[in-house]
Amino acid sequence: MIRHVFFSITSFSFFAINTFAMPQDTAITADGSRKVSDVTAAEDPHLWLEDVTGDQQLEWVKLRNLKTQTYFESQDDFNKLNDDLLSILDSDERIPFVGKAGDYYYNFWRDKDHVRGLWRRTTLEEYRKTSPAWETVLDLDAVAEAEHENWVWGGSSILRPSYDLALISLSRGGADASVTREFDMHTKSFVEGGFSRSESKGGMSWIDRDSVFIYTDFGEGTMTSSGYPRIAKLWRRGTPLESAEVVYEGTHEDMSIRASHDNSPGFERNFVSRTLAFYNNEIYLRADDGTLSKIDAPNSASKSVFKQYLMLELRKPWEVAGKTYAAGSLLISNFDDFMAGQRNFDVAFEPTENSSLANFSPMKDHLILNVLEDVKNKIYVLTPGKDGWKREPLKGAPAIGTVSVSPVDEDESNAFWMTSSDYLNPTTLFYGSEIGSEPEQLKQLTPLYDATGLHVEQHFATSKDGTKVPYFMVSKTGIKLDGTNPTLLYGYGGFEISLTPGYNAAAGRAWTSQGGVYVVANIRGGGEYGPRWHQAALKQNRLRAYEDFAAVGEDLIARKVTSRQQLGIQGGSNGGLLVGNMVALYPNLFSAAVCQVPLLDMKRYHLLLAGASWMAEYGNPDAGDWDFIKTYSPYQNIKESVNYPAVLFTTSTRDDRVHPGHARKMMAMMEAQGHDVCYYENIEGGHGGAANNKQRAYMQALAYSFLKERLFPNDK
Repeated sequence: MIRHVFFSITSFSFFAINTFAMPQDTAITADGSRKVSDVTAAEDPHLWLEDVTGDQQLEWVKLRNLKTQTYFESQDDFNKLNDDLLSILDSDERIPFVGKAGDYYYNFWRDKDHVRGLWRRTTLEEYRKTSPAWETVLDLDAVAEAEHENWVWGGSSILRPSYDLALISLSRGGADASVTREFDMHTKSFVEGGFSRSESKGGMSWIDRDSVFIYTDFGEGTMTSSGYPRIAKLWRRGTPLESAEVVYEGTHEDMSIRASHDNSPGFERNFVSRTLAFYNNEIYLRADDGTLSKIDAPNSASKSVFKQYLMLELRKPWEVAGKTYAAGSLLISNFDDFMAGQRNFDVAFEPTENSSLANFSPMKDHLILNVLEDVKNKIYVLTPGKDGWKREPLKGAPAIGTVSVSPVDEDESNAFWMTSSDYLNPTTLFYGSEIGSEPEQLKQLTPLYDATGLHVEQHFATSKDGTKVPYFMVSKTGIKLDGTNPTLLYGYGGFEISLTPGYNAAAGRAWTSQGGVYVVANIRGGGEYGPRWHQAALKQNRLRAYEDFAAVGEDLIARKVTSRQQLGIQGGSNGGLLVGNMVALYPNLFSAAVCQVPLLDMKRYHLLLAGASWMAEYGNPDAGDWDFIKTYSPYQNIKESVNYPAVLFTTSTRDDRVHPGHARKMMAMMEAQGHDVCYYENIEGGHGGAANNKQRAYMQALAYSFLKERLFPNDK
């Protein structure tokens, strides 16, 4: 595993289960004034729906679920579509991606016979075969049945270098809150009396076989306002958790605290990470005596340590030692020299107007750069030498499509995995035994839908401020540009996440192969052009993301690909906020919207579950930012007098990241106002919306059935 010592967006994946209670608001600010977010039931008549598990609230959910289910399940082709989508998710033809630990290659696998999944392993020799022989390590279905729990796999960490113990994370119903248990790899059973973490957002990681770092809910006052751990401890085997040594204690206002161990042979180190907000953290080297030394780089920079190297990915320009380095650059320095005060860097990457760094992967003797050039991947290899770092293209990397490269085991070899895919071509997995050798194709996903006659184009729309916004369009070859094509426009636009072309079998089966046009918009707020693309749509500039999305829709109409009557949109999470704003602000641009696990009430988002952790992205309604936040808070901008597009809201009761109250309240308000809305809330599923393939297929079938009914002409 790459020795990154910073948090990625998705790293915050745990939350205490008691967050399902009603949020507790502080009504008065420091100066004695009333908070913007402190609304009453009279001001927000749907406030009661924020109580996630209340009997009355769940009855409200069940009634709307029943109405939606009854309507769509009665349609002739719904069950066929649902079965087809489930067969895609359960297909044995999927690639079983693996991770190496010791002599084995591990995979977690779900199918129709293993709904919750199998953790299994094989050898490289077996893995090369069309049908490898797998050894089951843990049958999660059996565990769930024995314990009468709806466990969902949360990942594993295997102890190095012995590989005889593991830490396994499980969550109930797919929530972010999880438990961690120690597992014996020889007996294939949980260790009785071993390391164990109770249900909470947080985590536990190995230091050695008799000690771990643990960051979790230790009791009252030990979680941040964002609902993540505020304290990290060092816990030794055989001692009570209460006696564990405090490694670092953050503040209530921090986002999260974490400690980790780098087990690279010869470079073993311990680190503490204090995350104040997204893209704002401090990393400390922890000495054996417990003293901490800060990595004195900008808080906004992503910091990685691998063997002797410190790598800094800049999100803002940095002037240091008489030089200025551009935002989006990747700098490399000797870690020990940097900690001693030297500021000598090699510039491994510097962005251009049309390029950004997607990611990088250290290997034993090289560094892999994955670069986005107008949202298309290019792979380069950097090799250190006496004259600096030599850069050359990775041999055998596909020239087109989305490509990713990762080391098989960066400490021991230069072997690598490479995957490639695009909207039409199934994912292919390659194995390279050495940099410079031609990688061999190991696996290829069997086509899961008929892509005959489909093709992909890239276009650029002009946003309100003149910015060129790229988008990809998948359609039948030679479609008539007469404005009648049913078109689905998808977007996200947040947290510097890039949407790159990838094989989407569900969209292929349910939409494009049926004559629909599928469009992905690379709007600002994402990371397609690096930090500048993200930062252009932060806080008071958030409307730019929605202007970009509208520009793509308008361009599709201007090119006569589609019309307002045949244009629909879809997005989830931050993309659900995008969809909510498109409904509220651009009601005449499209006819249907699928709004999934969304944020919608931006007046109170920071008080609900993990919402406080996103204030660096959206702003703080209670700290003077409501004047601009209210311009993109859909819940406050819907009006009874406006004719809005039809909307399907979907969420999950078990989502403990984005509160289901957002979707519930928006549905309740629009329903009461007489708008065309429907609703489905999965009781399990966490932030992903579904806890297993059956639930996921059903949610997909609902979305595509809703869109097809609203957008496809009767003769399609």
